[in-house]
Amino acid sequence: MAPRNPQPEPTNVTEYSVSELAFALKRTVEDAYGLVRLRGEISGYRGPHASGHCYFRLKDEGAAIEAVVWRGTFSRLKFKPEEGLEIVAKGKITTYPGGSKYQIVIEDLEPAGAGALMALLEQRKKQLAAEGLFDEARKQELPFLPDVIGVVTSPTGAVIRDILHRLGDRFPSHVIVWPVRVQGETCAAEVAAAIAGFNAGAATEGILPDLIIVARGGGSLEDLWGFNEEIVVRAAAASAIPLISAVGHETDWTLIDLVADYRAPTPTAAAERAVPVRSELLSAVQTYGVRMAGTMRRALEHWRSRVTASARGLPRREAILGLPRQRLDTASGRLLQSLRANTNSHRAVLARTAAALRPGLVARQAATARDLLKRLDRDRSRAIQARVERARQRLDAQAKLLGTLGYQNVLARGFALVRDAEGSMVRSARAVHSGEALDIQFSDGHIGVQVVGGTAGAPAAAKPKVPGTARKKAKSEPEGSQGSLL
Repeated sequence: MAPRNPQPEPTNVTEYSVSELAFALKRTVEDAYGLVRLRGEISGYRGPHASGHCYFRLKDEGAAIEAVVWRGTFSRLKFKPEEGLEIVAKGKITTYPGGSKYQIVIEDLEPAGAGALMALLEQRKKQLAAEGLFDEARKQELPFLPDVIGVVTSPTGAVIRDILHRLGDRFPSHVIVWPVRVQGETCAAEVAAAIAGFNAGAATEGILPDLIIVARGGGSLEDLWGFNEEIVVRAAAASAIPLISAVGHETDWTLIDLVADYRAPTPTAAAERAVPVRSELLSAVQTYGVRMAGTMRRALEHWRSRVTASARGLPRREAILGLPRQRLDTASGRLLQSLRANTNSHRAVLARTAAALRPGLVARQAATARDLLKRLDRDRSRAIQARVERARQRLDAQAKLLGTLGYQNVLARGFALVRDAEGSMVRSARAVHSGEALDIQFSDGHIGVQVVGGTAGAPAAAKPKVPGTARKKAKSEPEGSQGSLL
């Protein structure tokens, strides 16, 4: 029978905590694999995390390993991670104790050969083409003779020298160079910023160039990769200024070539397409001038010949004026005879009229005219008298109405009219003050009074006194005027 509480058997196995074992494994892995190059396909990439770090997996046919790119490293990468891209990553193998997983901390990565880059390039090309960025309908026409040309390229390479030399040979123009790196990790951002800057007038103090040339010499696919970045393609598509792409040699193609308004095989060819040859323009202008002068001369000769031919077909002046002149001579010959006949005719009419006139007829007509004038005078006099009578009747009616409504009739019934010293009518007892002189008008005359005491008591009789001004004003009022009655 076994004991109730058995004792553990003695052992030599070391006991670890979970953290001790996890960090011991971490140190072991890091010591064993300090720096490695790992080839695999990117899987599960969703872009940078909110913290700026990137997390994804590298896998092949039989295994997968977690991968992390820290924020500081991500900004320096020449190639950014893309889902499904096969890469060669350089970094350190380590473990994540919190999840018991091992991972690679990537310090640099590059595509696993040109095949991977071409696959990524084809994928990106299809995506941008689906958005319509490569359509011919959206491409702009290049200006025939630009005044200002903006060039986006390296300021120290042979490209800018070739462009300037070719422009100087063909047609000297004002060139503004926006210096950029044409390869490396910052190439795409600098080229995109240069295109946007030219469109904003940042390099010319608000004056926009008429044409932009983006140029670079030849190189490998990796060297030209900056011109395949999406940021560069979208900046070129958004440019309101016509853009020429001259990246690489004639056999090199990048995505900016597809979105540009014109693709030049070399930077020198871009300069040739940008401006015409000045000497050829001068020669063409002179040729056109000579041709225009010859054309005008021939046209003048042609119209002169037509006018001359037309003039020959016109009748002579003598032929045109002969018939009217003959008619005039005939009419002038008949004029004297016609005047004599017309005079004789009027004389005969006058004689017949004079024979019909008699003194009695004239007298009767005169008497008739006098009778008519008398009748008119009588009618006019009657009309005037009638109008005067009607006016007198209206005046009498107005006079009767005035007499009826006049204040004299009111005074005759025992009322009186009171005026103050200025001749104004007094309408209220409150307006009268002690000692004030008043004029009272009755139907048969005026009397002057002086107020004694206030308005509460009756005024006492006093010696009649009417101020001169008041008396004159009262008498000056017409008898027929009507005032206020008291």
